[in-house]
Formats: sequence, structure tokens, C-alpha cells
Amino acid sequence: MNSILDILKIIEIVFGVLLSIVILVQPKKSSLNLTTFGNEGGWKFERRWPEKTLHNLTIWLSALFIITSLAYFFVA
Repeated sequence: MNSILDILKIIEIVFGVLLSIVILVQPKKSSLNLTTFGNEGGWKFERRWPEKTLHNLTIWLSALFIITSLAYFFVA
């Protein structure tokens, strides 16, 4: 049982470090202002390949991090 907990700890640390790196690598968006929420300017933000990949990777890594955290909680 301890080996499963050790494996889950290591996996959780790896996912946490990867998630932190992916979040820090993402490009900084423009400043938040009132026109960001509306479609007044007619601009539509479209993610290109690197931004889209980092965005999707962030979502997947955070989901995996939550799943491993819950697994560690229930196993422990």
C-alpha cells in the first residue's frame, strides 16, 4: 500500500511541476479592460498553434493533477 502512495506522490509532483512550467511559458495577454468583455471592437482572439497547444495542455495537466490528488486522498 505504501508503494502505491509513493507512486501517487511522485506522479502528483511531476504533474504539478509540469503544470507550473506550462502556465509560466504561456504568452502574456493584453491588459484587462472593459472592451475585453464585449465584442465592441470587432476583434476576435484566435489562438494559433503554440498558444492553442499550451492552452489545451494546461487544461489536461490540471485535470490530471486534480485526479491524482483525489486518488491520493482516497487511497491514503
